Amino acid sequence: MNTQKLTVGLIQQRCSADVAQNLTASIEGIRKAAARGARLVLLPELHRSLYFCQTEDPANFDLAETIPGPTTERLGSIAAELGIVIVASIFEKRAAGLYHNTAVALDSDGRIAGCYRKMHIPDDPGYYEKFYFTPGDLGFNPVPTSVGMLGILVCWDQWYPEAARLMALGGAQILLYPTAIGWDRRDAADEQARQRDAWLTIQRGHAIANGLPVLTCNRTGLETDSSGRTDGIQFWGGSAVIGPQGEILEQATADNAGVVVATIDPDRTEQVRRLWPYLRDRRIDAYQDLLRRYRD
Repeated sequence: MNTQKLTVGLIQQRCSADVAQNLTASIEGIRKAAARGARLVLLPELHRSLYFCQTEDPANFDLAETIPGPTTERLGSIAAELGIVIVASIFEKRAAGLYHNTAVALDSDGRIAGCYRKMHIPDDPGYYEKFYFTPGDLGFNPVPTSVGMLGILVCWDQWYPEAARLMALGGAQILLYPTAIGWDRRDAADEQARQRDAWLTIQRGHAIANGLPVLTCNRTGLETDSSGRTDGIQFWGGSAVIGPQGEILEQATADNAGVVVATIDPDRTEQVRRLWPYLRDRRIDAYQDLLRRYRD
């Protein structure tokens, strides 16, 4: 396990319909983060395109690609050039008619260190992901990399404490969440504030409950609904690096694309867990009902 201090970078991105330009913007952000000392860089969810899940359109499957594929090859070469680890979110084409929302860790030598396929798939107004993505089948297993064991999850997964806990139990040293979440602009300002606060609070809770740093990287900007049924999504940014007691080390604003850089100390996990030994005191003999859908 890596116990050295680690500088990390988040690339909060404003995406467009130009796939090539989006990837170029991601790489520009990666280079900026690396120039500021980042050895681990996280990109937002599905950063290569607009968030196409606002509508159910079979033509959007053309955005998918294989893993390995063009994006992993390009980002892998950047990772090797800069000697850093990159976590990227890709619309994966596994086979005809079989697609996943997949996060890939590209190690500092450019190879694919491992993948995580999104397990919790939403189906809500503006977030019709069940039309596009098959639930993941790789489990909640941290990815070993040159900077440590990465507990990689994706967006909707961040609302489930079970996912974070299983990554922690598997030896994750950091929890990472590439994210695409924002406001329905028709909601009142106080409702919008509650939603964003809930989003940040639950991720701080994962940090606290597991004694781990958390990286969450969101997109920003307005993306319209091509169907015209809604006013689109105003992605609320707020990408953050969170310490193992839930402290916010660095956070981006809501409205601006940019790079967030912070340094985390893996030794803090050991220190915090000695004082708050949640893993020691878990009553694993009494949790059988967690495997039930509901206790009727």
